[in-house]
Amino acid sequence: MSGPDRTIGLIWAQTPEGVIGFENTIPWRVPEDMANFKAVTMGHPVVMGRRTWDSLPPRFRPLDGRRNIVVTRQSDWSAEGAERAGSLPEAMAMSTPGTVWIAGGGEIYRAAMDFATDLLVTEVDTTVDGDAYAPLIGPEWHAVEPAQWRESTTGLRFRIRHYIRHRSD
Repeated sequence: MSGPDRTIGLIWAQTPEGVIGFENTIPWRVPEDMANFKAVTMGHPVVMGRRTWDSLPPRFRPLDGRRNIVVTRQSDWSAEGAERAGSLPEAMAMSTPGTVWIAGGGEIYRAAMDFATDLLVTEVDTTVDGDAYAPLIGPEWHAVEPAQWRESTTGLRFRIRHYIRHRSD
């Protein structure tokens, strides 16, 4: 699925405990992270699971300026502005060479980790209840540069970390 002309990025926000969601919502508000998500993914295909699609506020569906590919096993599922894929491999085959962003949820992230080339992870310094978790970032990944903690307009501390996979040359 990946190759020299392909970047497959996973983008998410998480707490130090790895929480990415609770009851199909993001349990914090960091507008700077949302702005970063939009800036990074704009103009690229975005692949997400159906529950992630459902969690987007209706006014943001589909994500404008991006090809929205929704992975679901429901063969009769459809939504205006979205393309259905029956599996993650099918979704990846639908997206053109270049950069594609995986935007959740937890099950989709875990399935995509083996062929991802980049991770863009916003760490949010908070403790919340969660029922969806980020995949573990193993030793095959390294941070591109140190990320500085910043304060959101909502008062939460956060930092955005970019990881790339170690090359086995």
